[in-house]
Amino acid sequence: MQLHHVRVHRSDEHLARQEQLAWRIAEVAADPVEVTEEVAEMVINRVIDNAAVAAASLTRQPVVSARSQATSHPVSIHGEGATVFGLDAARRTSPEWAAWANGVAVRELDFHDTFLAAEYSHPGDNIPPIVAVAQHLAAARGLTGRELVRGIATGYEIQIDLVKAISLHEHKIDHVAHLGPSAAAGIGTLLGLDQETIFQAIGQALHTTTATRQSRKGEISSWKAHAPAFAGKMAVEAVDRAMRGETSPVPIYEGEDGVIAWLLGGPDATYDVPLPETGEAKRAILDSYTKEHSAEYQAQAWIDLARKLHHAYPLLLDDPSKIASIVIHTSHHTHNVIGSGANDPQKYDPTASRETLDHSIPYIFTVALQDGTWHHVDSYAPARAGRPDTVELWRKVTTVEDAEWTRRYHSLDIAEKAFGGRVVITLADGEVITDEIAVADAHPLGARPFGRAEYTAKFRMLAADVLEPAEIERFLDVAQRLLELQPDELGQLTIVAAPGVLAQVESPLGIF
Repeated sequence: MQLHHVRVHRSDEHLARQEQLAWRIAEVAADPVEVTEEVAEMVINRVIDNAAVAAASLTRQPVVSARSQATSHPVSIHGEGATVFGLDAARRTSPEWAAWANGVAVRELDFHDTFLAAEYSHPGDNIPPIVAVAQHLAAARGLTGRELVRGIATGYEIQIDLVKAISLHEHKIDHVAHLGPSAAAGIGTLLGLDQETIFQAIGQALHTTTATRQSRKGEISSWKAHAPAFAGKMAVEAVDRAMRGETSPVPIYEGEDGVIAWLLGGPDATYDVPLPETGEAKRAILDSYTKEHSAEYQAQAWIDLARKLHHAYPLLLDDPSKIASIVIHTSHHTHNVIGSGANDPQKYDPTASRETLDHSIPYIFTVALQDGTWHHVDSYAPARAGRPDTVELWRKVTTVEDAEWTRRYHSLDIAEKAFGGRVVITLADGEVITDEIAVADAHPLGARPFGRAEYTAKFRMLAADVLEPAEIERFLDVAQRLLELQPDELGQLTIVAAPGVLAQVESPLGIF
């Protein structure tokens, strides 16, 4: 890896294009290096993972809305169109709208992969726009599964490298600002575009996808699922414009009125972004990890610890009055984003939206402690959130920052990087129970790391109620043959709902 030093430059300090971060990202994307077998296998895992969580969300309102928008648009004339999750593979739409609909489906349940460092991310959000473009142009450009795997590997590499170096949330910018450039870079690799075109697409994608993080603060709305889908859609459009010769703001990161100067660290800020050397394989996907539970990633380990405590102390949980307080000692980020340090009263509100409860570690820990399990629907149900004994215990749960857990959260040493902490349960009689967890059970260093068997089991579980058994097996067969797929087979990388499933929900009407 090479570290690319980034700082703000005044307009009278000419910054050569070759020294700009967007150019260096484009250089990585244009490098024709092949992926390793290990990376290819993980790409397949994540394609399966995305389809699993999309299947479970097919009838949820934001997904229905996005799908109805997408299908209101015809296939653009220079390709065959892209598939939309849930619909027959022959039902195509324009690739940017397929990226939109499938991106919302993947993100709605907050149940796919994650990478956390200086910033946080769901790098699986790169997959919908890259697949959509691949399907649309497969016949015209002779694209195969191998090109698709290379494009996805680039998307993961760039987003994770940016996340390792540049904090967005510190400056109240939403994390999808790293996704626009990474998806554009991934599409550039997929299509074999030249470095100049990818460079212009990256700048446009960043410029159009930078927004505040109010979408993840306070009363969290359904836009939380739409934000990454919007970034993917904008990336498709940015690449399209760049391919037509249109240019973008330069230098987009380093300019005196650019992203760093006014939206991030300011005129004196510096960043060192790790990027692969020319000819170096793109391996960043191997640093990311998926979710066993449908909740914010920083809640994964806490669900596992609560599940363990539920079985270790069954008599403790039959009466909330037996517990005086529960204090979760954790990282700065967990405390301030999904903990009591956020100072969001909605995190303790039993009538809060699912999106808000998903970002409340006091709620999540309480329910997992009481139930000894976690379910992507039942654990968020209004009746479950409003249960009196749950509300009573929930309001006794607080978080505090612990410097050591903050240090481990930000460590770039995968062996010590941690997203958990220590819990102190003080009983009404004065007894104290303590325990701790560093990483989730499903993490590569956890108690039960996810492998291909776990990814396919997750898909079968989440798809069981919405896909026919034959469709489940068909998709798994196609996905696991990803490297071998020919242009006419890329359209099979979708899931088709069982008869009657989509008819259960009414498609809303809008302008389109």
